[in-house]
Amino acid sequence: MQSFTLFTIFSVVLLTFSVDATVYFKEQFLDGDAWKSRWVNSEHKSDYGQFKLTAGNFYGDAEKDKGLQTSQDARFYAASARFEPFSNEGKSLVIQFSVKHEQKIDCGGGYVKVFPADLSQTDMHGDSQYYIMFGPDICGYSTKKVHVIFNYKGKNHLIKKEIKCKDDELTHLYTLILNPDQTYEVKIDNEKVESGTLEEDWDFLPTKKIKDPEAKKPEDWDDRAMIDDETDTKPEDWDKPENVPDPDAKKPEDWDEDMDGEWEPPMIPNPEYKGEWKPKQINNPKYKGVWVHPEIDNPEYIPDSEIYKFESIGVIGLDLWQVKSGTIFDNFLITDDVREAEEFGKETWGVTKGPEKKMKDEQDEKKRKEEEEKNKDQDTEADDDEGDDDDDDEGEEEMETTEEPEEEGEEDDDVQPKDEL
Repeated sequence: MQSFTLFTIFSVVLLTFSVDATVYFKEQFLDGDAWKSRWVNSEHKSDYGQFKLTAGNFYGDAEKDKGLQTSQDARFYAASARFEPFSNEGKSLVIQFSVKHEQKIDCGGGYVKVFPADLSQTDMHGDSQYYIMFGPDICGYSTKKVHVIFNYKGKNHLIKKEIKCKDDELTHLYTLILNPDQTYEVKIDNEKVESGTLEEDWDFLPTKKIKDPEAKKPEDWDDRAMIDDETDTKPEDWDKPENVPDPDAKKPEDWDEDMDGEWEPPMIPNPEYKGEWKPKQINNPKYKGVWVHPEIDNPEYIPDSEIYKFESIGVIGLDLWQVKSGTIFDNFLITDDVREAEEFGKETWGVTKGPEKKMKDEQDEKKRKEEEEKNKDQDTEADDDEGDDDDDDEGEEEMETTEEPEEEGEEDDDVQPKDEL
């Protein structure tokens, strides 16, 4: 009876959990070109790059891995999708999506932006105000990071921590969790890579404490731990020149003082040189330690327990620049449930990541073998060319050999009449 009761309670908890979980937005691009009715291209500029639906050159599942791919080099991209507006007040906000840089990206964004519901999608551009910007950004060797930017009171605030992103060619899952207790967590491939609090890891608010402007270090405060020993004196034989003439040097025999000037031996480091003399250091008897500037409460600091809150979340967008195109975005999810996001990640990226890597490895191995064969063929052709050159040389030598007797014969004919005479 007791076990039955526990089972019932557990079932009710699970049911409550599943009922409370809300998915605000989900996009897997499983219905072909129907995505074009849900995603709106910005018209703010006339030369935005075009997205196309594809699983790319390698994948785990040809259909399930289809996503929006950037298709034109050196372009800005701007497309967005709308959903029912909501506020994350009092609950967690989870933003998740997958990114694949199969083009070996050199410089470009792989992040998403979450906008207020009043965004004009056809006018979305780089300066459009957003709530959250999250995801990888790569440019050269120096920039390979995950952006986590929040808008607070009209100003964008960058995270103070450095979060490294994935920079290979495979698909990776990025997850941002924002909690009502003002904590956050960043996951890559369903593994936590960073976490903390909003107030500590962003400069949303003025510091709680400031240095007391009225406090000053006392004039007699001695913060020198060590001082010169006044009784220490410099040895009489201390001062030696840093460089001296080379005693082994000899004036060259062809040295002409009229032409070359007076000869001087080259200088070499003096082995007896001891450097600049300094007195010994001893403990300072008047040392009081390092003076610490007293702090007071910052009158400008006002706590805010709602930094995490956004009133009307309603649009997710891809607003980015890419030098080399080819990035694929897929498996978008916005929910208030961390477990829902984790399970969705396992069911999508988690299922296809293995087959995708296998396909990629097979392609790489095939390409490697083709390169080897190509190099072998080129080496063989080079050897053949060298062989042909050798044959030509031998032919020339033979021709020279056959010609020599004729020359000798001609000389004999010339000589014979002389002998008869």
